[in-house]
Amino acid sequence: MPKRIRAGALTALAVAGLAAGTTLAGPADAATRAPGFLSAADLPPHPSSPWTAGKVTAGVPEEVETDRCLSMALGGGSDSWYRDFRTDLDTSARQVSVELPSVSAAKGRFTRVNKDIKSCPVRIERAEPEVEATLKDYGSLAVEEGAHVYGLHTETSWGATDIRLLSVGRDGRTVTVVDWGQLGDFGDAPVKAFKKTTRTAVKKLH
Repeated sequence: MPKRIRAGALTALAVAGLAAGTTLAGPADAATRAPGFLSAADLPPHPSSPWTAGKVTAGVPEEVETDRCLSMALGGGSDSWYRDFRTDLDTSARQVSVELPSVSAAKGRFTRVNKDIKSCPVRIERAEPEVEATLKDYGSLAVEEGAHVYGLHTETSWGATDIRLLSVGRDGRTVTVVDWGQLGDFGDAPVKAFKKTTRTAVKKLH
């Protein structure tokens, strides 16, 4: 059974300005150095809408820089890339990867992301007391240098609910985060499929 951590709040996964396509974007040198990314077919299947993949883009999007779970470890960093995914309905996803200068630095970043995900509901509760969150720890995955999967359900005082799946993995000097979200609760989360997506994401890095 996954570990359950009661805490405060989380806003819905914000994915805006998505563009269809699969070509690399950003400066040519940065794009050339980008690690491998998930494709639309690697995401957990949606029951009624296909996934569309945006471009692999250098940098970190504004939504990550302001995200209470990920911003401290991923926001504003160099040697970062991301890719957005969407369906025609309410489900969206994003992968962010960061290349660190050393394996030691990557180990530290991996640990930091895990720590920030575990503690983010408490931070959000302080900022948004009208939202309650439950964090589930779905455990580690044996892939490359390791990965870890979490689920986060949030409910506002007026009844809006969102479910989010987050994972962090590492291969050598590269750390990657996969972030999936939609309306609903834990019963709507494709945990098994998301674990498969996470393994694929880490294997595709190099």
